[in-house]
Amino acid sequence: MKTVNFLLAMLTLAVLSSCQSEKKPEAFAKGEFKTWAQTPPMGWNSWDCYGPTVEEHEVKANADYMADNLKEFGWEYIVVDIRWFVENDKAGGYNQTDPRYVIDEYGRYQPAVNRFPSAAGGKGFKELADYIHSKGLKFGIHIMRGIPKVAVEQKLPIKGTDAITADQIYTTELQCQWLRDNYTILADRPGAQEYYNSLFDLYADWEIDFIKIDDLSRPYHQAEIELIRKAIDQCGRPIVLSTSPGETPIEAAGHVEEHANMWRMVDDVWDTWNHITHLMDISQKWYPYIAPGTWPDCDMIPLGRISIRGERGEDRMSRLTTDEQYTLMTLFTVFRSPLMFGGDLPSNDEFTLSLLTNEDVLKMHRESTGVRQLFREDGKVAITSRNPNTGDVYLALFNISDRETPVDISVDLAELGLDTECTVTDLWSGEDLGQASGTFSQPLAAHASGLFKLSR
Repeated sequence: MKTVNFLLAMLTLAVLSSCQSEKKPEAFAKGEFKTWAQTPPMGWNSWDCYGPTVEEHEVKANADYMADNLKEFGWEYIVVDIRWFVENDKAGGYNQTDPRYVIDEYGRYQPAVNRFPSAAGGKGFKELADYIHSKGLKFGIHIMRGIPKVAVEQKLPIKGTDAITADQIYTTELQCQWLRDNYTILADRPGAQEYYNSLFDLYADWEIDFIKIDDLSRPYHQAEIELIRKAIDQCGRPIVLSTSPGETPIEAAGHVEEHANMWRMVDDVWDTWNHITHLMDISQKWYPYIAPGTWPDCDMIPLGRISIRGERGEDRMSRLTTDEQYTLMTLFTVFRSPLMFGGDLPSNDEFTLSLLTNEDVLKMHRESTGVRQLFREDGKVAITSRNPNTGDVYLALFNISDRETPVDISVDLAELGLDTECTVTDLWSGEDLGQASGTFSQPLAAHASGLFKLSR
């Protein structure tokens, strides 16, 4: 018996020694996060089709579709949006009357097991992340900034501190106006950084690759953004940071590009024409900030089947016309916005799938540089960029007017640096449009667009 006890004791010591020898990954150096998203992130987000009610089997179905149909084209992120920690949320708004939160002893939200069964037993999102990683994809989640009200009310301890509790680091000032789950964190209080550190240590354990954090940008919460940046860097896992929603103030451009991988320029974009034209208005400020690792974000793509249990309207295929859908995708891709598809992927029709898998368009989105707007006047818009690898010039033309007859939109090719004859290719159709010199012109119907490659 003594021998058995001795062996058990030695085994226990060996296990403890092994656990203690596992060190936390090294923290990232300042600015290293900019190496994590050298091209604009591309993926799927659950918000447009499931609002705050998405369930694990639906997430897996979208991951399966992406792996089978989109991964080879560069699509890779699967993102669970808002309130995955509420057992009884609802579509068409939020249940703020009697929400049943799931939270751990350190004031950190946990997945609702009735919606995410693999989270049972305190496993969090680890098993779902493993499933998505097994498909060769990456996994992301959404959170709200701040600290949960229930953590404050229960005075829950903050992990990594000496008896600091949640009620010591919060304020009711600047609380989110449209969702009251959390309070603002006082960034200069002892325990504030430790709380965010504890969140991202947990997410690193779950092997999260992407985080979208809401209510950061309007108004702009500089202090909390800095806490978040430090927390991600110290956790030792490269987690892409997306701040949301817009409008991010242009005055904060220098700060946000030093702390986030992508940031929203506008509020939610839905499947109506005025959302597209508003996005064109706002995007004019942000061209100088399009850069590897840090991307102005046009928001999710409201195409395909949306609002199955969504925030706006009934279950439907996108209300945008065919021309308007091309216009939206042309704008998102030429602008080099992150591409986060909002529709239910398994419900895609062939046309929607074609918008997501055009190799020439995605090559432009992935490789182009020098994105700039040439003009916006009288309902006519022209945007251009260049592929430094091939020398090709890209040109996007838009008729955003409501005129009943087509409008000719012309560009002086000298403005594109093209002073000799060039070959024009329609990127969406792949059609060779022949030669152009001096001027290139296209007739476009109202709300229509064209996307072209000009090659010497």
